Amino acid sequence: MAFLSLGFRPLYLLAGAFAALSVPLWVAQYAGALSPDAAYHGAMWHAHEMIFGYAAAVIVGFLFTAGRNWSGQPTPTGFALAALAALWIAARALALTRWPWAAGLFDVAFALCAAWGLGIALWRARNARNYFFVALLVAMAALNAGFHLAMAGRIEADLPRLLVIALDLVLFVAVVMGGRVIPMFTNNGVPGAGARRNAGLEQLALGTVLALVACDVVAAPGTMVATVAAIAAIAHAARLALWHPWRTRRQPLLWILHAAYAWVPIHLALRTAAALGLAAPGIASHALAVGAIGGLTLGMMTRTSRGHSGRPLEAGLAETSAYAMVMAAAILRVFVPLAFPEYTLVGVVAAAALWSAAFLVFTVAYWPVFTRPALKG
Repeated sequence: MAFLSLGFRPLYLLAGAFAALSVPLWVAQYAGALSPDAAYHGAMWHAHEMIFGYAAAVIVGFLFTAGRNWSGQPTPTGFALAALAALWIAARALALTRWPWAAGLFDVAFALCAAWGLGIALWRARNARNYFFVALLVAMAALNAGFHLAMAGRIEADLPRLLVIALDLVLFVAVVMGGRVIPMFTNNGVPGAGARRNAGLEQLALGTVLALVACDVVAAPGTMVATVAAIAAIAHAARLALWHPWRTRRQPLLWILHAAYAWVPIHLALRTAAALGLAAPGIASHALAVGAIGGLTLGMMTRTSRGHSGRPLEAGLAETSAYAMVMAAAILRVFVPLAFPEYTLVGVVAAAALWSAAFLVFTVAYWPVFTRPALKG
């Protein structure tokens, strides 16, 4: 089956559909229109599912597809890939029941099985450069296990901090892969773009994100977090400037990646403000989750799906509309509560509607891409 021939096909499709459906469900709860009869609900369910549900599915789909190119070895396909997707679906469904412990088992199993599937391919090729992705998947599994155990009352844990650490790890994956592919895609797609990387700046940009992870793990003082986040914001803004984003304005498949990456320094600047008590932490988190992660994943899913299915690397009306809507959602979700707090609910609902519409368009438009054979073999 073409649908199970590469990791991106089922996992991107599931992620897109879940992104379109889960956010309206959460907003209905947030607005008081829905009181779900489930063990997991509210802000904790929403944050958990967007990190360990949506983002995890996209990351694994991408790593299984890219990992095959990196290693020249097969990653899970066919029955193994179907079983992995089933674990993910079971975890999402069981989180809405009164048996969340079962959701936890399937959730952790998904991450560990994904780490095994990727790790085998990389080990066979001795592709040491990418071993850290396996470690990141295992770390995500450990954080997920901690979340479920804390929710069940089996251990004591600071749930918001645990979720922030998980979000930090997703940010690290995003900035690593962004640094690898965005300059390359830019130079390939725009002749003379001149996007470049600076070795020292690369080390600073990635190192400060790792330092921020460490700060959150040890619950560092706010002044330390603010210092690290401020340096990281400057480093990532400078990194983006070297990629010459303004030269991609006529290429939607490219400008979405640059526009989304711009939310990384915005997030880090807002984290600086939050650590100093000048902004709400949730605003910083949503700058990352909606703007950076939402935009980067949508951009990468469309580009890699088109490339691996033999389709032209061109964005049509569906892609461009989805990109515009997810960026507009980020602006509303971050800047309305920041500038007009009295209209926060309006901003949240409008942002959710745009987010959901963006991923609904993606899911419908890319159904044929995921379920049919590649055009060029």
